[in-house]
Amino acid sequence: MTEDDTDSEHNTKPSASIFIILIAAAWSVFQLSIASWLTINSDYIRSIHLAFALLLCFLTKPLLKRKIKNQHTANIFNKWGRTISICLAIIASVAALVFLLDYDGISSRYGAPILRDIIVGLLLIALLLEACRRIIGPALSIIAICFCAYAFLGPYMPAMIAFKGVSLSRFIGQMTMSTEGIYGVPLRVSATIVFLFVLFGSMLERAGGGQFFTELSLCLLGRFKGGPAKAAVLSSGLTGMVSGSSIANIVTTGTFTIPLMKKVGYPATKAAAIEVAASTDGQLAPPIMGAAAFIIAEYVNVPYLQVVKAAAVPAFASYAALLFITHIEAGKLGLKGMSKADLPRFKKVISKGAHYMIPLLFLLYELIIKRRSAERAAFLAVCVMAGIMVSQHTIRALLCRNPIKGTIRKGFKELLESLASGAMNMIPVALATAGAGIIVGVVSLGLGGIITSAVYALSNGSMLLMLVITAIAALIIGMGLPTTATYITMASILAPVIVTIGAAENIIVPLMAAHLFCFYFGILADDTPPVGLAAYAAAAIAKSPPIATGIQGFLYDIRTAILPFAFMFNSELILHNISGWGQGLFIFGLACAGTCTFAAATQGWLICRNKFYEVPLLLTATLLLFLPGRAAEWIHVPHSLRYCICVPAFLLIGLVALNQSRRSRKTS
Repeated sequence: MTEDDTDSEHNTKPSASIFIILIAAAWSVFQLSIASWLTINSDYIRSIHLAFALLLCFLTKPLLKRKIKNQHTANIFNKWGRTISICLAIIASVAALVFLLDYDGISSRYGAPILRDIIVGLLLIALLLEACRRIIGPALSIIAICFCAYAFLGPYMPAMIAFKGVSLSRFIGQMTMSTEGIYGVPLRVSATIVFLFVLFGSMLERAGGGQFFTELSLCLLGRFKGGPAKAAVLSSGLTGMVSGSSIANIVTTGTFTIPLMKKVGYPATKAAAIEVAASTDGQLAPPIMGAAAFIIAEYVNVPYLQVVKAAAVPAFASYAALLFITHIEAGKLGLKGMSKADLPRFKKVISKGAHYMIPLLFLLYELIIKRRSAERAAFLAVCVMAGIMVSQHTIRALLCRNPIKGTIRKGFKELLESLASGAMNMIPVALATAGAGIIVGVVSLGLGGIITSAVYALSNGSMLLMLVITAIAALIIGMGLPTTATYITMASILAPVIVTIGAAENIIVPLMAAHLFCFYFGILADDTPPVGLAAYAAAAIAKSPPIATGIQGFLYDIRTAILPFAFMFNSELILHNISGWGQGLFIFGLACAGTCTFAAATQGWLICRNKFYEVPLLLTATLLLFLPGRAAEWIHVPHSLRYCICVPAFLLIGLVALNQSRRSRKTS
């Protein structure tokens, strides 16, 4: 929780803070219980999960974020604000729990709610939207309200988007009395899977894992040209694998890497933008991607490991290109690496933090080798992480021959704090999935077909135009919504349309690809000006202009934006129907070469500054590397020989590199 999110209204007394910590820790204990020994109805879990999120939101987030200047008015407002928030917290959590408390009655009355159901339902919807406004911002609430208004005002809309509308009874039944609205699939995934992964990331960070990854990255890459920037990319990737949050990445690794980048000569704006680009892509990096990745598995109806497999090549190719971009920027600025004296010692870093790799490797083992469910693997990894947190201080004291008194207590204190921290980090995710459930619920009331037809008409049946519309819409909506809500909104409306249009153009588009497309552009919205929350976070650390940082970060992220378009026309990039390791690694190599070539074209530099005629050559090479099958089809080469098309691509890259190498030698 940042300072900007806190107001004097909620400057609570120590006893109140302890009470909130205990509630948050209790939420984590409940989530761990249902993943291990406690067996209850899945619908009950959703209800309790939402009740905890609403309770903590109203207890910790103020009614207004801006402070009131007049002290007398502020005192009155704070007094009444705290009271109102406590009342709203109780009412909201009870309204969420009604789904559990009266489950049999609600199930029997679905479609014919009584007055009590309508009152409770309206209260829950209103308080959920208010909670979303407090913790996420107004965008999600406004969009949800617009969808709700559309549901009732359908008959009065223009003919193209008009429909018969819904009654209040049907609306409430859909939203709060079934699992097709607020208590839908997104909230279920949040309650059963996402929480455990977020908790795992919070525990690893609280134990010191984030600092370890940063120092390890500096040890490995710090001495190379532009070393701190390369270390920022690697550390953000490692941290992003477990946090699944761009903002968390920035405040974890950026506080260390951004000052180092500035120290070796990167301008503040570029230092912040590199961290933004690296942290944003952390949500793409398996095994723990953003919360939306788990929802993708549910919507596409595949094991989570299939989502990881599909996302692996584009994610790591994107990071390879970003490493190359940092090298380009270092070349433009004439920078060198850090001196050995300024770097942390590798042996010391490993001896202090190698144990942080154990839970991460254990998680990978459980997911990939043992093939356990994502929920079970995360629970076991959390248990391993808890054991490390409790014992690490004692073991370290014994190895250093220091007194062990109080070390166990310190470990348990950190464990309790991490349980509370994990729960607090889950509040935005839980509320975003519940709030987005309102949108999904309205779409499933009958609007989906209307919106689909309108979008289809707008794209004129063109696959490429449809993708451009989807990308722009995701970027715009994502400026005000978290990644998860953006993905749910876009995928529920547009993913089926993309598949349909692709089929009409004889392009086989896997449903996974369509969902990943929406996911990618929802993530890229994190650094899209003028909102770009990730850019604001990094700019605050670097003391750079937020808008300029966002623009520069977006320019770096263009190499990520091209990847979704590529895998929509070449499903091999998401390893669709690819099972062999050899072919998979070859495709990964082509993807890395393609993204790096595209980065060289868009950044205006390969070995030295590009000439105008070299850019088309690099873009042509990019196209051939990304779409060898399509290129082979265009020139009537048999599909079995499609990879031969990549040979001219490498010749073009070699030609440009040779030409620039000669120019570089002449100027040096």
